[in-house]
Amino acid sequence: MCAHAPSASSSASSSAGPRQWAGLAVLALPTLLLSLDASVLHLAVPQLGADLAPGPTQMLWIIDVYGFMIAGLLVPMGVLGDRVGRRRLLTIGAAAFGAASVAAACSTGPEMLIAARTLMGVAGATLMPSTLSLIGTMFRDPRQRGLAVGLWALTFSAGFALGPVVGGVMLRHLWWGSVFLLAVPVMGLLLVAAPFLLPEHRVPGAGRLDPAAVALALATTLPITYGVKELPVQGPRPAVVAAVALGVVAGAAFVRRQRRSPAPMLDLRLFRDRALTGALTILLFGAAVGGGIYLFAAQYLQLVQGLSPLTAGLWLLPAAAALGVGSLAAPIAARRLRPGHVVAAGLVVAAAGFLLLAQADAAWGPPPVVAGLALVFLGSSPATALGTDLVVGSAPQDKAGAASALGETSTELGVALGVAVLGSAGTAVYRDRLGAAVPADARDTLAGAVSAAGRLPAPVGDRLLASARDAFTAGMAAAALTCLVIALVLAVVAARALRHVPPTGRPGR
Repeated sequence: MCAHAPSASSSASSSAGPRQWAGLAVLALPTLLLSLDASVLHLAVPQLGADLAPGPTQMLWIIDVYGFMIAGLLVPMGVLGDRVGRRRLLTIGAAAFGAASVAAACSTGPEMLIAARTLMGVAGATLMPSTLSLIGTMFRDPRQRGLAVGLWALTFSAGFALGPVVGGVMLRHLWWGSVFLLAVPVMGLLLVAAPFLLPEHRVPGAGRLDPAAVALALATTLPITYGVKELPVQGPRPAVVAAVALGVVAGAAFVRRQRRSPAPMLDLRLFRDRALTGALTILLFGAAVGGGIYLFAAQYLQLVQGLSPLTAGLWLLPAAAALGVGSLAAPIAARRLRPGHVVAAGLVVAAAGFLLLAQADAAWGPPPVVAGLALVFLGSSPATALGTDLVVGSAPQDKAGAASALGETSTELGVALGVAVLGSAGTAVYRDRLGAAVPADARDTLAGAVSAAGRLPAPVGDRLLASARDAFTAGMAAAALTCLVIALVLAVVAARALRHVPPTGRPGR
């Protein structure tokens, strides 16, 4: 969404051809892998928990350390891509991601899996800035770029659709670690096709990679997210408060260093654009509520309703289809309507989905939960597609890597924070409802309660399982109500912060 439209002649000369559209398919592969990873890992949580026996905090780190590392390293990797070449960094990251995925699949304990997921996050951070910045390079026409970003976002929904089904089949016949091996063929295809279909792009005089700034970025992200994760569980203990304080101080030092640097790693002037700042806010919190509630829904289907991973995956297909429909429809609607209005209307639809999920109980069955999740994904997809397009199109080419990294940082950090905050809040409600008069391994997670119930005499085990399922759905309802409030606030933010952004099809755009 650029402020000025190209002329008719320049639009024709900048129109993308068959090679660019084929290249878009290659650039969609990392996004496909990201959504595959998220959906299949959530399905694998019960088997993983039974095999490796991680504690509740370890389980949350297994799920979200990947997103935290990506969020902390995306901006440095965006600058690095501008310096060494975006295609080169993309291929290096693909090879590293495949290797780290094999290590995750072979993990023999929670610590090893957390370490492998950490390496996957480092490698993943090299992929995403190059992907979006190359889309901005290949598609200069605003309407074509909007469609390209919509198709890129559609790949995310394809991963959600394929992940549960493919992952469910693998979990039915193989061990939980097999789901990580899905990355190997995907990254292999990217490595083969990228040299032929993707242009190389370097920025002359790109900002240097500042090791101190990289360290400060990580020192900001990790302690704050640790504190946010642990606060609902531990309360305001000194270690938790100190972690948050450390992150705030590191963040202030990072901003100060960037302001004083003659060649900053992150140009803070980008944030002067109100539309870009609004889009980043929407991407952050929209990803948080979507990613957090998806974890609850996947566990509800398996642990409350007792479905197999494959059956649960099939039940999740309508939600993935809704995400795809919204991702494609939003750029088309934005040609005639203001993007802020499209995003706001979608978020109201998502709020209706959260309201439905907040009514769930153990006796409901899958259909209402799946319907609520489908409304959430349908309504939140315009925020992802149009917000990403705005971020990609708002920055000049010499800052495309950093701007793309900011958009991906918001999304990745949002998903990770959603899982951490909503997961921790749900755990707190679960513990409060279940009480202390249960086996120790049943107090923290529903998966632990299912395992404990299987070792008890039938009447006692059945009562424990019924109580644990009711406690879990109470936690899911509390999380859904929180998401409902956030979605409505974001709708107001979208309508106000993006109100001056015209439709993409308007002359002069």
